[in-house]
Amino acid sequence: MKGSLRKRLIVGALVWMTAVLLGVLSLLLRIMHNHPDLDIRGATFFIAIGFGGGTFLVGGLFLVRNAVAPFRVLRARLALVREGRSQRLEGEYPSEVEPLVTDLNALLDDRERAVARALTTAGDLAHGLKTPLAVLAQEAEQAEAEGHHELAATLRQQVERMQRQIDYHLARARATAASGAAPGVRCAVLPSVEGLVRTMRRIHAARELTIDIDVSPEHEIRGRREDLDEMLGNLVDNACKWARSRVAIASSIDEALIVISVDDDGPGLDPSMRAQVLQRGVRADQQVRGSGLGLAIVSDLVELYGGSVTLESSALGGTRARLRLPRA
Repeated sequence: MKGSLRKRLIVGALVWMTAVLLGVLSLLLRIMHNHPDLDIRGATFFIAIGFGGGTFLVGGLFLVRNAVAPFRVLRARLALVREGRSQRLEGEYPSEVEPLVTDLNALLDDRERAVARALTTAGDLAHGLKTPLAVLAQEAEQAEAEGHHELAATLRQQVERMQRQIDYHLARARATAASGAAPGVRCAVLPSVEGLVRTMRRIHAARELTIDIDVSPEHEIRGRREDLDEMLGNLVDNACKWARSRVAIASSIDEALIVISVDDDGPGLDPSMRAQVLQRGVRADQQVRGSGLGLAIVSDLVELYGGSVTLESSALGGTRARLRLPRA
């Protein structure tokens, strides 16, 4: 049945008050009939009726307000869960509402357990594939040492390709699970950026890259830290690879979104290639080693989180990657 519960309660209260008022009016008329000596006439009669009607009206509206109050509380606490400020619906509710709250909490628990199982499965898969890949990498090193350079290069290329494919599908599986989890998952942007920048400075220490950070500690997204690291890691790594001397990372708020931009002062990217490099298996430069899955991982993950990623021209002269994710 569609319609407003509040309206139905108000209509019910008005019907009830009308019935009570008619009953009181009938009682007064009977008293006047049976006791003509009582002077309940004219203004006195209407004042009594008006006072009684007003009292019942105010009382009825007060009861309606109290009746719908638990639903307002429930809505506010659901908002806290959605925003990541709470993991469950807490508090006491009327007996009519309590079963609904219990079922909602059970649903949140079930989804959290499903996510935990999916993440465990993904981790087990990664661990199970790590050993065979390590064996193949050792075989490549042995082949290189024995002078089989072409075989070693082929093995290394295939190991790298398999590793990237595993990373891609595990990241997608993890994000798919996270996007169906309890919506209270949230993480700050700054710790992720700072960790990635420390890593990139070590990797590119010989090039003495300048990496600027302009990210507010208040900026948080609705999502898991691992997935934010995966998305930002690919974008920052890509920027550092192509930058001549400088990379800049900044964040801002655009209504319900957190916008993270990663700029570099490299050669830039042809506008005709910007949409293509976000597709799986496409690389901007075929001379660069890799499987072309880095930006595709970002594109897939951000889509699962209801955001977007775009490539634009940067004020630094190179490329700007702009990542938009739901704000916590």
